[in-house]
Amino acid sequence: MDIVERRPLVERMVDAARVRIALYEEVEHDRTATSQAAAVVGIVAVASAIGGVNHGATGIIGGLIGAYVGWLLWAGVAYVVGDKVLGGTATWGELLRTLGFAQSPGVLFVVGFIPLLGSLTAFVAGIWMLVTGFVALRQALDIDNGRTILTVLIGAVPYAILRLMALGMLGL
Repeated sequence: MDIVERRPLVERMVDAARVRIALYEEVEHDRTATSQAAAVVGIVAVASAIGGVNHGATGIIGGLIGAYVGWLLWAGVAYVVGDKVLGGTATWGELLRTLGFAQSPGVLFVVGFIPLLGSLTAFVAGIWMLVTGFVALRQALDIDNGRTILTVLIGAVPYAILRLMALGMLGL
C-alpha cells in the first residue's frame, strides 16, 4: 500500500464538505486518518450542542457520546449491509474514516441558536450531510449509486434500533 500524505484536518474537512471524491478516496486508504475522522465527529457534536440543534438537555457530554455511538454503529451497520450483503469492498475502518469526514458540513450547526438563520442553516447542513454521507458510503464500499441507496435503506432500521438500545443503556 502506498504511503498517504497526511493533510491538515481543516483542509480535509473543507474538501469533504465540497464533496471532493478524491478526499473520500484519500481518507479511505489513509489508516492514520481515523483519529482525524473522530475529531470531525467531535467537532460537529460540539457545534450541534452550542447551536442547540440536536442535543437539547443532554448537553455537550451526552451529545459527544451520542455522536460517537451513532458514528460507530452506522459504520458497522453499513459495513454489514454494504460489504457483506451487497458485495462492497470496504473495511469497518474505511467506513469510519469516510463517514466521519462526511459529517464536516455539520459544523454549521453552531449557528442553530440564531432565530430563523439557525433553522435554515441546520436544514441546509442536514441535507448537505446526507449528500456527503452518500458519497462517503459509495466511495468506501466501491459500489454503484443503486447499491449505495440500498445500503442506506436496508441499514436504516437496524441502525435506529441499535442506536436507541445503545443510548438507552447509556442513559442518554
